[in-house]
Amino acid sequence: MHTLKFRGMTRTLGASLVTALVMGPGSALAKDEITMAVPTFTTGAGGPAFGVPGKQGVELLIDAINAGTMPAPYNTKGMGGARVKALVYDESGGNTKQVAELRNKVQKENVDLVVGYVSSGSCSAIAPVAEELKILTLLTVCGTPRVFEELVKEPKYVFRTINHAVASNLSLARYVVEKYGDKNGYTGVNPNYAWGQDSWRDFDMSMKVLAPKMIQTTTPQFPKLFGGQFGSEISAMLRAPEQIVHSSVWGGDIESLIFQGQPRGLFDNKLFLFTVGDSAVYRLGKQFPMGSLVGARGPYGIYASTELNKSPLNVWFQREYRARYKEQPSQAAYQYAQGVLAAKYAYDRAQAGNGGKFPSTDQVITALRGATFTSLAGTVRMSLSKGHQAVTEDMWGVLFWDMKLNEPMVRDVVTYPPECVNPPADALDSTEWIKAGMKGTKC
Repeated sequence: MHTLKFRGMTRTLGASLVTALVMGPGSALAKDEITMAVPTFTTGAGGPAFGVPGKQGVELLIDAINAGTMPAPYNTKGMGGARVKALVYDESGGNTKQVAELRNKVQKENVDLVVGYVSSGSCSAIAPVAEELKILTLLTVCGTPRVFEELVKEPKYVFRTINHAVASNLSLARYVVEKYGDKNGYTGVNPNYAWGQDSWRDFDMSMKVLAPKMIQTTTPQFPKLFGGQFGSEISAMLRAPEQIVHSSVWGGDIESLIFQGQPRGLFDNKLFLFTVGDSAVYRLGKQFPMGSLVGARGPYGIYASTELNKSPLNVWFQREYRARYKEQPSQAAYQYAQGVLAAKYAYDRAQAGNGGKFPSTDQVITALRGATFTSLAGTVRMSLSKGHQAVTEDMWGVLFWDMKLNEPMVRDVVTYPPECVNPPADALDSTEWIKAGMKGTKC
């Protein structure tokens, strides 16, 4: 009995050893299905505006990818020839929980890649851990430039498939100077964590470079994220002499600010610059302050209306999303879908370079690093942070209610090319680059 048991153990160990030697580090095996972990807000204040649309964008694309029904160049089935299974889970609960969730998904549930994250806090917490776990991670929404400028300076596994916050706020500053240079200064109300602090910093510094004579004397407000109460901040804004208010509030906070500010006349004499306003315009409809500037972190959501973007991919996405979910696709739907397309592009490209065989993670990383790929709303170039940070054009306009379409739209739209609103590839610190006068921009 002892001999047979020993031989059985030896045989099992030998088979495992042979498998390990055949696979080797980063090598590929034939695969019928890959599992994509998708963290997003399924509960809490971040859910309705970002989490749910993001989840819907992922589900729509994965169903179409598995069926091979997307338009070219994504009209082949699967990713790298494998069917995709989405494992959606909740981003609520704080950074410590998200790190634990990521470890669990990688070490116990054996996911193949991660596509998602809304909050800059989440991204800041998990990016170093994703590198440690060696899990391919495509960040889809979060904006803080700290991810690659401070936390992961030598990325391998972590990518971000959307502009970081500098592009949004520099393009906004350019728009304000061009269109509203006669206004009496600016101040801000932004959430008190990485996203809000970075957003205000980048806008304020950009304004100081582009319009140094435009005053900013009122202390900007930094309320707690998802605190939901803006009484004191509204009072401060009403007293402020500045006519422009910069705000990167999002999720339930943007709705609370609007609902609490409207009865007090906050939006009657102030021009609000909502850097992620698109996330709420469809939900609030006519209740959103018309005449505000709304951003979508790029050419997404309201800026991807078929009135503005008639590309076959975008027309398909608008049609299918509206038919399936009975609502318009906002920026989060586009941004999560863009992460999925980045993954498909990389897996398919890596498969083609691997003789048609399912690629290894290393091969997928090589295929995505520094790549240029077509997305639903335009072209994405992975050109910053050693090929791990995307750049796209950015767009700004003024919100109005379109009577013909019976939905919100934007007018006076200006499109800023990536070279106009992003630091060059050799700029290691975007803050210092802005302070130095944003050298190298091409507008």
